[in-house]
Amino acid sequence: MAIKKVWLDESDDECISCGNCEAICPEVFEVPDKMVVVEDADLAANEEKILEAVEACPTNVIKTS
Repeated sequence: MAIKKVWLDESDDECISCGNCEAICPEVFEVPDKMVVVEDADLAANEEKILEAVEACPTNVIKTS
């Protein structure tokens, strides 16, 4: 599955700014106050690390499609 989009979905839970995603994949994620996706990040080149970050998110707010 090729990842085309990554976003923060806080409809059920809220990002707690733990920094797991940024530690795993700083090429795609930054956590200033809440997680943000780096503009123009190369999602295809970082797909494996993005999926690892999704799994490591304690609040399950990172979504991909």
